[in-house]
Amino acid sequence: MDLEYVKPRAIKPVLAGYIIEAQALLRQSPVPDEKAVHDIRVLMKKCRAVMRLIASQIESKSFQRDYEAFREAGRLLTVMRESSVHRKTLRELKKSHQDTFKVLAHNQKIEALMRKEELPAATKPEEKTDIKKIEDLLDKAGFRLRFMKLDGINTEQLISELGNSYKTVALKYLDCRNNPKPSNLHQFRKKSKDFLYQLWFFRPLNPAMIKPVEKKLDAMTQNLGKYNDLAQLIKALEYKYPSDNSSPAMDELIILVRQAQDNYLSKVWPVAYKVFCPGMELKNVTGYTLPAKGSEHIAL
Repeated sequence: MDLEYVKPRAIKPVLAGYIIEAQALLRQSPVPDEKAVHDIRVLMKKCRAVMRLIASQIESKSFQRDYEAFREAGRLLTVMRESSVHRKTLRELKKSHQDTFKVLAHNQKIEALMRKEELPAATKPEEKTDIKKIEDLLDKAGFRLRFMKLDGINTEQLISELGNSYKTVALKYLDCRNNPKPSNLHQFRKKSKDFLYQLWFFRPLNPAMIKPVEKKLDAMTQNLGKYNDLAQLIKALEYKYPSDNSSPAMDELIILVRQAQDNYLSKVWPVAYKVFCPGMELKNVTGYTLPAKGSEHIAL
């Protein structure tokens, strides 16, 4: 096979773009709406994935400082997202299972989660404080990035870090297939998203092979996300089994939730097997191997 010499996408302008986009979403309104909260959290996850990708090529203090800034910004938005996700998930379940919800019409926990939808939008003092913290974190991270030297990023080291991310996800996949509990599935999803966001930088190396993998991973992580939303809903409802206080209607609702989770997982496993099956390596997914030591080019 002939050798083609190509390079991945530039890191610095993309990372700067993530920060700028998040700042713009924050400034749209005093408190970001559900979509903005979701989009900002995704941008923070992308920022953290980038930091992991370049961790071996920047000072450890710089990595730790910026990684923690992006992590904290995402964490501060978590509470806003959780309440909206619970409402959305319950609404979707109610559409398909109205009879069950009629019996549960006076369930206090369900009423509390659904009632928030009808409250008028208002900026709480703690939300204002959190938004200000996020703005400060992003302003400082963006300022530091301006002076971060990333022009000499070595492609071989980037590929090595991508390979490490792939191995991490493959191990999490194996954990899930042997013990598919929610915590393992959550970790599998998180690490899969890291790999997906990092893989995007390498699409120019072999777009015909990498782009379809990105599409599969995106669908897979979305299904894992929906599974996790349902798992978090069960926690919010404080459902325990067995329990003397549980009603047949609540038991039925949880079974319906479990069935929905099973459906999402049935879409996850075929994709995960093709991409992360034991014995496979990064080259099976990307179509390229590490270059010779000291080279900055990739052999396709």
